[in-house]
Amino acid sequence: MSNRTPLTGCLPGFGRHRGYPPRYGWLRKVYDALRQDPTALRRPDATVVLGVGKSMVPSMTFWSQAFGLAARNGQDLVPTNRAHWLLDEGTGADPYLELDASLWLLHWWLVSSEPCHVPTWRYLFGYSPFGRSSRAELQGRLAAAAGAAGHRTPAASVLASDIACLVSMYAPGAPTAANIEDELSNPFRTLHLLDPEPPDDRTADRSHLVALRRMAGRHCPAPVQAYASLDFAARTASPAAGSISLARLASDPLGPGRLLLTGTADLRRALHQVAGRRADLAVVQSGDGEESLVYSRPPVLLAEDVLAGAYPALRPATSGAAEKGSSWSLS
Repeated sequence: MSNRTPLTGCLPGFGRHRGYPPRYGWLRKVYDALRQDPTALRRPDATVVLGVGKSMVPSMTFWSQAFGLAARNGQDLVPTNRAHWLLDEGTGADPYLELDASLWLLHWWLVSSEPCHVPTWRYLFGYSPFGRSSRAELQGRLAAAAGAAGHRTPAASVLASDIACLVSMYAPGAPTAANIEDELSNPFRTLHLLDPEPPDDRTADRSHLVALRRMAGRHCPAPVQAYASLDFAARTASPAAGSISLARLASDPLGPGRLLLTGTADLRRALHQVAGRRADLAVVQSGDGEESLVYSRPPVLLAEDVLAGAYPALRPATSGAAEKGSSWSLS
């Protein structure tokens, strides 16, 4: 990872969300539409099919791909196995995204995937050296990161739109009556990953500060943290049974510690909790005191089994949704 720039692995595109963060119900609407017709989002009556305004259709198309829930097949867009695993009406883990675990999982898929569709998100959660910064400062660092990755430097207005969309997606707004509908429409705000507001004793313009809540991940369900750890291990360590150090999981820019805003102690606690129930997963300490997550099965397979622990609909399955009769998996 040391030779990577912050935006390595990201698509060279900013602002493709058209200014809209993912709204409540959007991912489900896209999934249902694409199951019926892979051309649904490019049909003239797409607004009728999805029940949204014309400007929102490209945004819904973008987010379905950014989360890895839809993929291109020529000009068509088709649901992925991941989408079926999560959203299938009969066998899906959480078809209507009613559980916080699903929002944490979707956040992990969004910022950890390669190629990553949201470079601003990847940079802020994985690489930003500061927990609190102004939007102007963040915009400057993003422009520099894009250049270092060999991308064309985005226009200032595009970067500003990206940052505004990110903040709108994650940061709770002021508790006013005017914001109630907006809050309900933005489900990822319930994760409390961002707080754009300055301390109460400051009079700075509240809309121009972006702050990470570094310990927000302590509220992420333990099975999702364990899944993210195994998913990261499968992609960066080895696809075979083996181990990965907790230090790397906690501190690597693309590991669960950074991307889920989980501190080392909380990550350790979550992994111990999950491993304590399984014979194929353990947290062990070496003679020099270094702790590692050890897995006796390929991590990509074990990850799905572990994730089932976050979903009552899948319990007591031992292989994802298999015992429900579903053929869908995350791979």
